[in-house]
Amino acid sequence: MGERKRRVYDPEFKKEAVRLYLKKEKSAAEIANDLGISPWALYQWRDQYQRDSESAFPGKGHLKPADEEMRRLQKEVANLKEERDILKKALAIFSKPRE
Repeated sequence: MGERKRRVYDPEFKKEAVRLYLKKEKSAAEIANDLGISPWALYQWRDQYQRDSESAFPGKGHLKPADEEMRRLQKEVANLKEERDILKKALAIFSKPRE
């Protein structure tokens, strides 16, 4: 059996497909057939779009802006904690009484 390749669609294609579906001029099955996708994919895209239309379909390896900011802040917090721990150790070393 040959392996099926997963097709990748760009965000604009997905948004246009959802826009066509939401116009309700055709059924989901007809739109999916016209576009060469499965109705299931169209339903999934519709759900994603309705949850967050602004940042729907960020793309492979990309995060929504809010998630990207959260990741950046978590990284910054981790770096600050590391710097704090280094300074604590340095303070302990330099505050020891000399013999």
